[in-house]
Amino acid sequence: MKVLLPLLAPRYWGWWIVVGLLWSLTRLPHPAQLRLGRGFGAIAYRLAKRRRRIAEINIKACFPELDPNAQQTLVRDHFSAMGMGIMEMLSAWWCSDKWILEHGEMVGLEHLQTALARGKGVMLLTAHFTALEIGTRFLTMQIPVHASYRSHENLVFEYVLQKSRAAHAEKAIHRDDVREMLRSLRKNKALWFAPDQNFGHKYSVFATFFGIPAATNTATARFAEMTDAVIVPFVTRRQNERYHVEFFPAFENYPSGDTFQDAQRVNDWIEAQIREIPEQYLWTHRRFKDRPEGEKPWY
Repeated sequence: MKVLLPLLAPRYWGWWIVVGLLWSLTRLPHPAQLRLGRGFGAIAYRLAKRRRRIAEINIKACFPELDPNAQQTLVRDHFSAMGMGIMEMLSAWWCSDKWILEHGEMVGLEHLQTALARGKGVMLLTAHFTALEIGTRFLTMQIPVHASYRSHENLVFEYVLQKSRAAHAEKAIHRDDVREMLRSLRKNKALWFAPDQNFGHKYSVFATFFGIPAATNTATARFAEMTDAVIVPFVTRRQNERYHVEFFPAFENYPSGDTFQDAQRVNDWIEAQIREIPEQYLWTHRRFKDRPEGEKPWY
């Protein structure tokens, strides 16, 4: 209660009303939630011009085989997927375990169980797909998950997020707290990890992503080398009105000792998943923000 009391000040009342309204949306039937999400996406496509432009640049670069009309259709479909992702995030925060299980399934869980049986910790490798939040909720119902996160600037939403993390994940670790992540792996915990965003030049190499040099974080291989943890990839796909969480066999011979090749292997796996559901990947992120020396900025 000590944490909550300052957030009851009048200047936060409007935000609490917003939280209440968002909670009420999760009481709608699931098809209605997704229709509403698609509506949010259509509005964002019209109003979020900067984010739309980022998505257009990324999709044009990554799918040159598509004609301009098909590329623009993919941008629209992506914003629709993002809107549904907002509703799924709310459901991940506030819906019951029973509701979650009724709307999806997990396959390949034996790969994760086999990896945990080694006793060396597991890095659950994934990427920023729009159904990411609800997929993580499926995970937390199966095993104790330690998840990395970034802080929200809005204090009310940060409080709500912290409550959700505490209710579902065994531990939430700030993405900058490397020591705590390593500690979790050494305790044979499953660490949720999505290294597919642009974190700058530090601890990165320019591995290719859709054939384009992209600053790629090397933490996956570095953490595995320091802890002997196993890398188990997984992805969450939205299929009509259901969710399909799939675990893949653990990476073999990883890390290899070649930093570049290890980063490339991660990018190749992520790219393969994106090509199956391209509209569901987070194209509004400036994935190619950092460029090799001498190359002009993209955005």
